[in-house]
Amino acid sequence: MKICIISDVHGNYDALSTLPAEYDELWVLGDLVNYGPQPAEVVDYVSQKASVVVRGNHDHCIAYNEDPRCAPRFRAIATAMRKFTNEVLSKSQNQFLHALPLHAEVKRGNTSFCLVHSVPSDMLYGHYDENFEGWLVEVDSINADVLFVGHTHKPFVKMVGGRTVCNPGSLGQPLHGKPEARYAIWEDGSIELKGFDYPVEETIRKVMAMPVEDKIKRELAKVLRKGK
Repeated sequence: MKICIISDVHGNYDALSTLPAEYDELWVLGDLVNYGPQPAEVVDYVSQKASVVVRGNHDHCIAYNEDPRCAPRFRAIATAMRKFTNEVLSKSQNQFLHALPLHAEVKRGNTSFCLVHSVPSDMLYGHYDENFEGWLVEVDSINADVLFVGHTHKPFVKMVGGRTVCNPGSLGQPLHGKPEARYAIWEDGSIELKGFDYPVEETIRKVMAMPVEDKIKRELAKVLRKGK
């Protein structure tokens, strides 16, 4: 069994559509929408191809009309893109986001998994990093061998209390210092963090064509090019 785990696609269909398709299942850790130019295409792709999907704070923002509680730098961008995303998503696509669970617990073979967008104690908005002091408390709160998390856009794998915690990084808006799309592969009990190049400039061309303020588009383009 080979499972591909992605997170934080953020409307970047160019990255999603070029994801290497050598896997048995696709799991998605939320934030399908906002920031990117093609949220509708991303929702359709995920709804058709993913077997496990959880809701992220930006999915929640669109589906439930609530503040995504972004970091200060991204608040103006999120507000502008929230309006754009609401305008381009269909009713059925919005309903798909609305119905997504906040977490998922699944088992494959002898391995059990817990999937959340952020952390189990605060599934949509929790702030953490690889060295978060609360990891032991988080893994002790779940009944799983492996915890998959997203939200921060920064990939890592670590062992905590005999369990594995993994953030695959962001597929659609990398923030680890490189513009490459990131994901993880779980296969036969091991996890590998992976990355690949996608047509970033094509995505930026689509960003620059969006009906939002120029300063918002320039900031989004800068993040995509620099990966930070």
